Amino acid sequence: MFTLPGLAATLLSTAAVAQQPRPTAPATPAAAAPAAVPPAPLADGYVLGTGDVVEVSVLGRAEFAARVQVQADGTIQLPYLRSVPAANMTVLQLRDDIRKRLQAGGFYTDPVVAVTVATYTSRYVTVLGQVSQPGLVPVDRAYRVSEILARVGGAQASAADAIQLRRADGSTLSLPIATIASGGPDQDPYVTPGDKLFLPEAPIFYISGAINGQGAYKVDREMTVRKALARAGGVTDRGSDKKVKVFRNGQEVKIGLDEPIMGGDSIKVGERFF
Repeated sequence: MFTLPGLAATLLSTAAVAQQPRPTAPATPAAAAPAAVPPAPLADGYVLGTGDVVEVSVLGRAEFAARVQVQADGTIQLPYLRSVPAANMTVLQLRDDIRKRLQAGGFYTDPVVAVTVATYTSRYVTVLGQVSQPGLVPVDRAYRVSEILARVGGAQASAADAIQLRRADGSTLSLPIATIASGGPDQDPYVTPGDKLFLPEAPIFYISGAINGQGAYKVDREMTVRKALARAGGVTDRGSDKKVKVFRNGQEVKIGLDEPIMGGDSIKVGERFF
C-alpha cells in the first residue's frame, strides 16, 4: 500500500523540438478529435515530494529520458542537468523549469518536455482500525472518504458504524458509514494529504438467560434494551421482557426497555411465571 501505480499525468509543452528538420510542405490538418476526458482533479497540480518517482523525457530525443526518484534533499538527477530541484513543485512547474534549464544550458533550443508521475509516495492518508488493509494510502488526486475505504478493502464486521476523520490541522469529524456513500458532500468529504482515518471497533453488549441467541453483539447507534432483545432473536417461550436486568460495570442499573444501552453492558433475561 505504500506505492500507487502511475495515474500518469503527462504534460507536454507546445513548442517544437529543437534541431528537427524543416518541413518541406505544410502538414495536412487532422480531423477534429473527440473531446478529451477531463484530467483527475489533482493530476496537473500534484505537488511532488520525497519518494515520488517521475519520468522525464524530451520528445524526439531518446538520449534524454530518465525515471528518477525525488531524493531526501528534494532534487532529482537528470541527464545533462544533473541535480534539479523537484520537491514542493507541481508537475507543471517542474516541466517548465526543466525546459528553461535545457534552453539556458544550450542543450536544446526549443524542447518539448514531458513529465509523468510514475509513483505517488510522498502524499498519503493514514487509515487505521477495523478495515481490511490498514496502512498508508497514497493520494494522487482528490479522494472522498468512501473511496479511501474502498481502497483499503472496506470495513470489517467488528467495525463501529462511524469512522473518525482527523484533519491535518487537528479538526475531527465523525462520519456514519451508512450515509457516507449515499449522502452529499458533507457526509462524504474529500480527504487531503496528512489526514488520518480511524475506524474503531464497535462496542459490544452481552446477553444471556431466556433468550434465543445468547452471546455478544455489536452496539449499534440508538441501541435500546428492546432492540438488543430483538438483535438476539427475541425471548424464548419461557422468557419475559418484564424480567430483564441490565448490568453495567458489575452493578445492576435500572433502565427501561426503550432506554439506550452501552458498550460492555450485560443483559440477563429471566423466565416468566406461569
